[in-house]
Amino acid sequence: MAAGGAALTSASASATASPSASPTPHAPAPARPTTAAEALRELAAGNRRWRAFREQHPDETPAVRQSLTQGQHPFAVVLGCIDSRVPPELVFDQGLGDLMTVRTAGEVLDEAVLGSVAYGVLELGIPLVVVLGHQSCGAVRAAVAADLSGERLPAHIQYLADQIRPVIDRTREGDARIDATIDANVLAVRARLAAEPDLAAKITAGRLAVVGARYELTTQTVHRLS
Repeated sequence: MAAGGAALTSASASATASPSASPTPHAPAPARPTTAAEALRELAAGNRRWRAFREQHPDETPAVRQSLTQGQHPFAVVLGCIDSRVPPELVFDQGLGDLMTVRTAGEVLDEAVLGSVAYGVLELGIPLVVVLGHQSCGAVRAAVAADLSGERLPAHIQYLADQIRPVIDRTREGDARIDATIDANVLAVRARLAAEPDLAAKITAGRLAVVGARYELTTQTVHRLS
């Protein structure tokens, strides 16, 4: 495992109370985090519940579903991998309307992904963007293998490898190279997002945080990389 094993956030957070089993039809939706710090604490709390098999599956009640017909107020954008083992709503134990998720193999950016992230931040006022990589990323593994062999990958998969190649850690060998590159890729994507002018202005104003994180398949832990 690469260095950087701290929890997603060091601040403590109490578990969100379970919604009522019999909500009134027009009960207001539970309050969601409004700052990056609050959002990080909620994600950390959700991941702790996930690891302990104490998921609350919040924000799925009839009242919440009804309230969401009037609009959405997600508290975080999560840019993650397409890997079927790392669905953000599950690993953070969040529900409907809580997260805006964008998923591409290896968290690779393109104009559609950039526009999707920007929409969440600029149009919905989301205060936190998390770039979520994960242990044993197949996209990174494929990029490293193609870099070593010099062979081209099929169809559009080569595009993914081309985007990841600049951050391959060639100081390592074997699985250590893949593992280090997973982290380097997350940090590079995070840096690129944070440098986008509109997002950078929000960061400077203290209204946005863009962080990198990694999910460990072996422990189900999410920890910060930046």
